[in-house]
Parts: sequence; structure tokens; C-alpha cells
Amino acid sequence: MTETALIVVAAGSGTRLGRGVPKAFAQLAGATVLEHALRDLGWLPARIVVVVPSGYEADASTIAARAGVTAHVVTGGATRADSVLAGLAAAGEVRFVLVHDAARALTPATPFDRVRAALEAGAVAVVPVLPVVDTVRVVDAVRAVDVAAPAGADEALGAIVDRSTLRAMQTPQGFDAQVLRRAYEAAGDARADSTDDAQLVQALGEPVVAVPGDELAFKITTPADAERAESLLSQKEREMDLRTGIGVDVHAFGGDGALWLAGLEWEGQGLAGHSDGDVVCHAIVDALLSAAGLGDIGGLVGVDDPQHAGARGEVFVRAALERLGSEGWTPVNVAVQVLGNRPRIGPRRDEAQRVLGAMLGAPVSVSGTTTDGLGATGRGEGVQAIATALIRRR
Repeated sequence: MTETALIVVAAGSGTRLGRGVPKAFAQLAGATVLEHALRDLGWLPARIVVVVPSGYEADASTIAARAGVTAHVVTGGATRADSVLAGLAAAGEVRFVLVHDAARALTPATPFDRVRAALEAGAVAVVPVLPVVDTVRVVDAVRAVDVAAPAGADEALGAIVDRSTLRAMQTPQGFDAQVLRRAYEAAGDARADSTDDAQLVQALGEPVVAVPGDELAFKITTPADAERAESLLSQKEREMDLRTGIGVDVHAFGGDGALWLAGLEWEGQGLAGHSDGDVVCHAIVDALLSAAGLGDIGGLVGVDDPQHAGARGEVFVRAALERLGSEGWTPVNVAVQVLGNRPRIGPRRDEAQRVLGAMLGAPVSVSGTTTDGLGATGRGEGVQAIATALIRRR
């Protein structure tokens, strides 16, 4: 059973945005809202389901491919709740479900990580929230409308609400999949009035856990929101500093332990080396460090440190990410080519990409080839990996 599904709700009409198309398909800074929302999700180890208005399915598939993610596109319903239900039906059997609004297109990775961590720690419903900073008043009554009066003049304002007790809800919201399905079933027709999935879960008597949200996860609803998003996207483009690096590693067969490659255990004799010999992870480390001008894996962790005897490749990848982070760098994506007669990469390519993507918090593509019998890898003596990394300054 797949661990997690991410439902991206993109079926809203966008009337208040005023662009003449559904909100998710409106253009912002050279791309649609939906493309901005999907661009940074390739690292997420989840089955992605995108819910769109009828007639926009093909467009959404094209946008997802352009954004670099594999997504299952389904048609939404008349209400947000109907669209979430369509996404749940397409998600299949999963342990966790994340529900995210495409309109929160600038949401960074941090809220996703916080929500996932809370679910894995045992929570059944998790929402990212922000403190309310504006002064809030209750409306006691609505007077007769004067069309010549300024906006809000027809309202009689009541008491000020203590904003320290208020929180603004964001997405992605995360749930135990069975609990969310049960909440929708229990709500029946009343779910049509709900604009928040956590509300339905709470109606079951289940606890909802809050985690910190992010200012960038604001919802693009009005023209002013769109202007803010375009300004931030333009600024991000100007400030982005990109670097590339290449890493190469090779190990011979002959290790005493299991065969580890791309963070996965494979059948067959292991690779020789002080650690687990995972040439894919080691090449990725060298590519990341090379891109940032920070040396190589030997300088990072040493080549024969006793504490790394038999260590998994993930240990070195994490160490490289910490080193990059300390210098203000973060990975954008990594591509790895594996050279060798065995193991065959193709049957487990998707699994390897998911595992490596989760390690890096960025998309990773993996491919395999042989050397037509040439050299040590061609003779079946070992495996080589060549990695290319793209990083950016945070």
C-alpha cells in the first residue's frame, strides 16, 4: 500500500480573481497557478492527484508534466467537498492523505514536512496555521444598504475578538486516510457547506493537531493576491543563484554485506567498500559538494572513519545536505546514470527515485545503461554511477 497521497484541489472557478478562466489556470509570472503549485512537489514521496474543472483535464496533465511531476488528473465537482471526494476516490489505498489548495501556489516544502511528521508521529488530522495579526470585530447587524456608501458602511460593528485565540488555516492539511473517508461519509449532504476538511474530521470527535504554517502559503483569491504572488515570483527569479556539479563513484563487487544501490537493497553480491558501497548515493554527494565548491565525500566524512563502517548511503547524503545548508545552498534536482550489467535499474526506477527524492527533498531522476562489455563494468566486475546536481542559493 502506498504510504501517502497528495490531493491538489484545482477546480475552483476563480470568479473573484477576474481572469476569465478557472483560478488554477490563470497566468502568473509566465506560468499557470497550477504549475507554480506543482513545481516544487517532485521531491514529495506521494501519489499526486490533481482535481480540475471539467474540460481542463488534458491541460492539467500537460501542466503537471511541465512542472516535472507525475500526476493523476481527475474531474472535480460542484463544491470543494465534491472535488476532494473525487480526489479521495482516485487516491486508492493509502495510509495518509494530504489535501492542498492549488491556489496556495507559493507554499514551500516546510509545511509539507511538518504535516507529514505529525502524521507519522500518530496524529490523525493535522493543519498548518498562522496567528491572526489584524484586529477582528464581530458584525452585530447589517443596516440597509446604501449603494453610494463606501464598502462596509452598511455593517454595524460589535465587539473586538481576542485575536490571540484565533488562527488562520492553511494547507496542506494532512489526515489518516481512513479517518478522512469516514468524516466525509458521516457528513453526508452537509459536507457541501464545508470549506475545510479538518472541520469534518473534528465533527467526528477526532482531535486536530496544529503545526506552524508559512507566510508564503497565502491563498491567491483576489487581483491583489495575484499581484503579490507575481511580485514574489519575480523577486525569487532575480535572486535565484544556480550552480551545477558532477560526481562519479565506482565500486567492485565483493562486499560481505547486501547489495545497496540508490538507497535500496537488491539481490546479489554486495559492493566492496568501507561503507555499504552505494555508488549512486556517493556520486550524488560528490555532485552536490562539487556544485557548491565544497570538496568531495572524502573531505566531508573521511574514507576510512570507523564510525562509517558499513554506513548506508543516506548517512552521507544527509551529511552533504547539512554542509550545503550551512553555506546557504539547497538542491533543485539531481540526475544519476548507473553503469553496469547488474542490477537492472528499470524495474525499480520509480522506487529508487522516490527514495532518493525523499532523502534530498528534491526531484531525482535515475537511469541505467551498460558499456557493451567494455571496461570493468562491462565485464561485470562492479558498478559505476555518474550524478549531476543542480543547486540554488536559498
